[in-house]
Amino acid sequence: MGVGIGMPGFIDFQKGINYTFLEIKDQTIIEYLTEEIKLPVYIDNDSSLIALAELRFGSVHHKKNVMVINIGWGVGLGLILNGELFRGHNGFAGEFSHIPIFDNNKLCECGKTGCLETETSLLVLIEKAAAGLKEGRLSSLPSNFPSDYYEQDYEAIIAAALKGDQFVVELFSESGYNIGRGIAILIHLLNPELIVLSGRGAAAGKIWEAPIQNAINKHCIPRLSSNTKIKVSTLGHDAELIGASVLVMENIEKNNTVIKNKTV
Repeated sequence: MGVGIGMPGFIDFQKGINYTFLEIKDQTIIEYLTEEIKLPVYIDNDSSLIALAELRFGSVHHKKNVMVINIGWGVGLGLILNGELFRGHNGFAGEFSHIPIFDNNKLCECGKTGCLETETSLLVLIEKAAAGLKEGRLSSLPSNFPSDYYEQDYEAIIAAALKGDQFVVELFSESGYNIGRGIAILIHLLNPELIVLSGRGAAAGKIWEAPIQNAINKHCIPRLSSNTKIKVSTLGHDAELIGASVLVMENIEKNNTVIKNKTV
């Protein structure tokens, strides 16, 4: 029926342009892929698609105002406002990773320093774990860590955390607290009823909840934070794939409605 694609970067989902990756001369990504595979193609930001999946099939179903945190190679955000996915004017809403929250002089991939993701992404967790092992920290992480294969290394970190590895749990706690500092800002701005932790990192489960809640308790006005709940996604790593499928179905439904109305 069609192809849905989730991508990182600044994406204008209506025009089919990713301003961060994959520039194609004289064509949009949608035009190029549609021509090649002979099917309708739709693209959107990965965090927006994860939020879309949570809205249709996950923890956000029947909720009105929710923030879906995509814990992955960056730390993305999908916004559900008034029961609908909110993309902003050009589709760029939710660049949570790039809130300038730290005075750490660490260069972010966006070109700025001190962004949230410079202390919280799964890539940073891998780097900090590797540095700790070099310093002699005891851990159940495999002897070949880091393997230089990010997927393999993140799975090893998740597995160690779920086994209760003290060193790795400390890393998750530090990262979770810093994510919570960012979430505290969002709570003050948007007053959500629910925060869903989703994406790759959600596989660590409840390990995230306590440090994030700790940061919210410390940095939020209680009147705001007391009505906001935190929940770990049940969709996990599949959320983006599910969201990409929903994107196709919604566009096909919308196009069929337009055709039907024109016919009538």
